[in-house]
Amino acid sequence: MSAEPASHEKSLYDKFLDFICDISIAVAGVAMVFMTVIFGWLVYGRYVLNATPTWVEQVSLLLVVFIGFIGASIGIHKSTHLGVSFFRDIAPRPVKRAFEFISHVVLVIFGWVMMVNSYDLVLFKWTTQIPLIHLPEGLRAIPIMLCGGFTVLYSIGHLIRFFKGIEEVVDITE
Repeated sequence: MSAEPASHEKSLYDKFLDFICDISIAVAGVAMVFMTVIFGWLVYGRYVLNATPTWVEQVSLLLVVFIGFIGASIGIHKSTHLGVSFFRDIAPRPVKRAFEFISHVVLVIFGWVMMVNSYDLVLFKWTTQIPLIHLPEGLRAIPIMLCGGFTVLYSIGHLIRFFKGIEEVVDITE
């Protein structure tokens, strides 16, 4: 599913956002495959070797946070994020456009707050180590920071298209 501008040549900024989104999808996909592999190792270690690898839980928690937050930002770009659109969909066109504008502005603000505060959290927790894997605890907040930054970028892209009068159509076949 993606929100594609109807019959419009994509700007350089739109192409840049698509590039970031494609990379995010690829990295999240690799993370999902890696998580599947390490859970396979967990099962093999526990039931065949009778020695449970304890690091799997901590690594999988990092991966779940990464996949979830990066996936959420992808949803913002492709206009497939969770939202209640019933009232917007039944509203007259001027009200619908106002709802769209407000939604994108709120997402820019939310993304900014998320990015700034999670950056502070990364700095605060960087000197603490995650048990069993001995990596900085601040790594847990990096996906939140990235999600906030990507949400800001993607929402600005939506606002640019909004002011250009470009209607976004969600393609559910992709």
